[in-house]
Amino acid sequence: MQENLSIGALIYQAFENMSWIEIGAVISGLIYVILAAYENILCWFFGIIGSLLSIYLFYSGKLYAESALYLYYVIAGFYGWYAWSRRKNEEVFYETESSVLKIHTWKSSQHLQAIGLGIILALVLAWSLKNFTDAQLPLIDAFTTIFSFIATYMVTRKILENWLYWIFIDLVTAGMYFHREYYLYALLMIIYTVIAIIGYLKWKDLQQKDLNYAK
Repeated sequence: MQENLSIGALIYQAFENMSWIEIGAVISGLIYVILAAYENILCWFFGIIGSLLSIYLFYSGKLYAESALYLYYVIAGFYGWYAWSRRKNEEVFYETESSVLKIHTWKSSQHLQAIGLGIILALVLAWSLKNFTDAQLPLIDAFTTIFSFIATYMVTRKILENWLYWIFIDLVTAGMYFHREYYLYALLMIIYTVIAIIGYLKWKDLQQKDLNYAK
């Protein structure tokens, strides 16, 4: 019966079956990405809340690897909040113009190192998942997980290209969720991809304004 439903009907059904905790996690995640795109430090608050809710959801569903990933997001959230809130000679946390930590870019060599390390770690994780768990799509799952770690670190350091990493990660993750028939989460990843494109353009514009201001 369910196989005959359209994707739209399946998404609607997924919405109907969502718990309040899942709704809170999804809304918090969306707010986090939108605020991050506008370099608003409050993004970390919603990121932490959404991640804590996700830990509960995934742990309850015995998805322990996902729980561990979201635990990392919580830790990264506190670190990102601290890093973004540092100011020169003042305590006000909501004025991004006075931030010590500015949007900047990585050199090609830094990206090559990050990508090379990410590939090695992803292959090791994929091998572990394939040989010691019953994980589906272990290679894709491992790559999206490891590069999510890397991209999240880049956000905490305000590396412009983090959004390019997220565009790739979100698209691949959307395909993986669609393959697993998690249509709602696949739709969310598409939304995240659009926001990541907006975030990249917004951060690039903010970076240019900072450079012009410094001249």
